Amino acid sequence: MQLLTLILLILMGTELTQVLPANPEESWQVFSSAQDSEGRCVCTVVAPQQSMCSRDARTKQLRQLLEKVQNMTQSIQVLDQRTQRDLQYVEKMEVQLRGLETKFRQVEENHKQNIAKQYKAIKAKMEELRPLIPVLEEYKADAQLVLKFKEEVQNLTSVLSELQEEMGAYDYEELHNRVSNLEERLRACMQKLACGKLTGISEPITIKISGSRFGSWMTDPLAPEGDTRVWYMDGYHNNRFVREYKSMHDFMTSDNFTSHRLPHPWSGTGQVVYNGSIYFNKFQSHVIIKFDFRTSSISKSRQLESAGFNNAYHYAWGGHSDIDLMVDEGGLWAVYATNQNAGNIVISKLNPNTLQIIKSWTTNHPKRSAGESFMICGTLYVTNSYSGGTKVYYAYSTNSSTYEYIDIAFQNKYSHISMLDYNPHDRALYAWNNGHQVLYNVTLFHVIRSE
Repeated sequence: MQLLTLILLILMGTELTQVLPANPEESWQVFSSAQDSEGRCVCTVVAPQQSMCSRDARTKQLRQLLEKVQNMTQSIQVLDQRTQRDLQYVEKMEVQLRGLETKFRQVEENHKQNIAKQYKAIKAKMEELRPLIPVLEEYKADAQLVLKFKEEVQNLTSVLSELQEEMGAYDYEELHNRVSNLEERLRACMQKLACGKLTGISEPITIKISGSRFGSWMTDPLAPEGDTRVWYMDGYHNNRFVREYKSMHDFMTSDNFTSHRLPHPWSGTGQVVYNGSIYFNKFQSHVIIKFDFRTSSISKSRQLESAGFNNAYHYAWGGHSDIDLMVDEGGLWAVYATNQNAGNIVISKLNPNTLQIIKSWTTNHPKRSAGESFMICGTLYVTNSYSGGTKVYYAYSTNSSTYEYIDIAFQNKYSHISMLDYNPHDRALYAWNNGHQVLYNVTLFHVIRSE
């Protein structure tokens, strides 16, 4: 307890009697009183216990700030682990590139000893690789930026902890602004680090062999910590039963599942589970339905105006795949085609609550010529085939409203892809390949610039 002496100037020379509050723990106590020789009343006052400050509104706010910073610390730890892992790969690549550059320089100095044609080919290859070097330099700077975030969060956590022990030493508003600013920068940093341009797809990892030739399976990218449920839908039409497996391990090793019956059969394999609900295209219609697993009811349905359906504009493999719903780091998307766009692909960003179209982009790629497609960081990637010789060869960026032709190898191990979707939480592609449930890891190139 803190002991204070309060001197009260009393105009009238009356003695002050002892006063105790009804609840002495919650307010100041007049512990004793006396009168000095000049007629002033001298009172001994006891302040409330320090633990009682926890009921103070500012302390509660500071505790909330500290919890927020601690949550940010956990996010930064994940970010740091990912960055350090990628940085090791980048540094190794940088050493190889610089070594290659040195060798080419030596060749250039002795070019008279080389056949002109061979030398020209080698030099052209080096020119292709040279632009990667500054990109790698910037990537190393990204790692330094993450370390800077870690230091700021650690410093802020220390200040808030001390402040909980000694109130009033700092200005609350200033601390709140510091936390808010850091949180905003961290969110932007994580979004930039998570996003990037697709540069590679790994070999397939076969998780399970089950079901028919067509189907879809997925996990929820917005599932809470510890929720690793797998959702499984066999077939592309005339079915309305969704299987729920408790975990990826259960999905891989057993056939124990819970069955959910949808109010309508689905169309195609373009379903997606997002934040506890499944979004699907109602069979033989251009209606999109949001079905909440928590309430086992439809929470929203809406027509996707002008979208082709009932095999009007399917993927090359058919299967009523006219409307493909998908998610990425930016949210919920619908990929389809319209008569107005001559059967070419249309990309629409959807509000996940109302299913209203936020914005649409029209492309020049025929929907029926696409094998499959998926969204990563606002860019739609399209494969050239669903069977043999598959590769990702077309990309449309909604961020710049531009497209390009690319060449990214894609191993179609079981020769018939009927579903291909990206999960931004796992940074992986989920695929249904001829009755095989398959995963692919992806490689993204990203650069963060501190502002």
